[in-house]
Amino acid sequence: MNTKAFLSYLEKEKKVSENTLLAYTHDINAFEKYLSKRKIGIEDATETDVMEYILKLGKEGRSRSTTNRKLASLRAAYAFLLKKGQVKSDPTEGIKTPRAERKELDYLTVQEMELILAAPDASIKGKRDKAILEVLYGTGLRVMELIELNYGDLNMQMGFIQCSGEHGKPRIVPLGSYAKDALASYLEDSRGALVKTDEKKISPDAPLFLNYMGERFTRQGLWKLICSYGKKVGLAGRLTPHILRTSFAVHMVQNGADIRTLQELLGYDDMQAMQVFMQVSTSKIKDVFDQTHPRA
Repeated sequence: MNTKAFLSYLEKEKKVSENTLLAYTHDINAFEKYLSKRKIGIEDATETDVMEYILKLGKEGRSRSTTNRKLASLRAAYAFLLKKGQVKSDPTEGIKTPRAERKELDYLTVQEMELILAAPDASIKGKRDKAILEVLYGTGLRVMELIELNYGDLNMQMGFIQCSGEHGKPRIVPLGSYAKDALASYLEDSRGALVKTDEKKISPDAPLFLNYMGERFTRQGLWKLICSYGKKVGLAGRLTPHILRTSFAVHMVQNGADIRTLQELLGYDDMQAMQVFMQVSTSKIKDVFDQTHPRA
């Protein structure tokens, strides 16, 4: 299989994120390695081969969610091969997706978030990091959405950010007062000091957030930065870009946000993706009922 052509198809036609591309690459390579031991290629695999691979993952102790992701990667690969006429049938078609186990939602408390947001100092780097943390927690942006933000995506006067979204679908996300203040401080006192070129005026296409080289952050670079603050406040291993997004959503629900509004803020097309947050909403409703209804 021409993996490069497959990934180009996913990126250009399906508009998948960089993170998803990396996952698909890993998953397809792992399956092809498994098949190579049987001396067959991905184009020659049968439904039995795929099923035995899925069973092997289960025996290795892989979680159902991991297995489901790998199966989704194979479905995408075979859809591509069918489109290109390189296979006559899809060996994943008759395989049912294992029901994923329900996981406890992991998020930080408001008190933990206060510690994190207070951790950056007043240095040039600290003001930038403060703005990054405030924007991630205050908007619920995905890590790649924040990395891809340009200066022109920011409207400080109206108080919103326009981001590209996971599949290239733009959406408007409001900025709270804390995020606006942190951004204003970063733009006034910090960003100019990080620029390595003779930038007299910020171009609308210029990266909003700059790393120490004066360039746009990489995903790994931003991940390391955020994790360093987790270590600083005693939350090593727990603080990640994703948990900031999850904490944003949970705290919104806990303070009365409706699921439909939250779906729009998070940029989810599928309401099914909101089920985990519906659990929080249902729990809140039950708590209110127990505390207020005379017959509870």
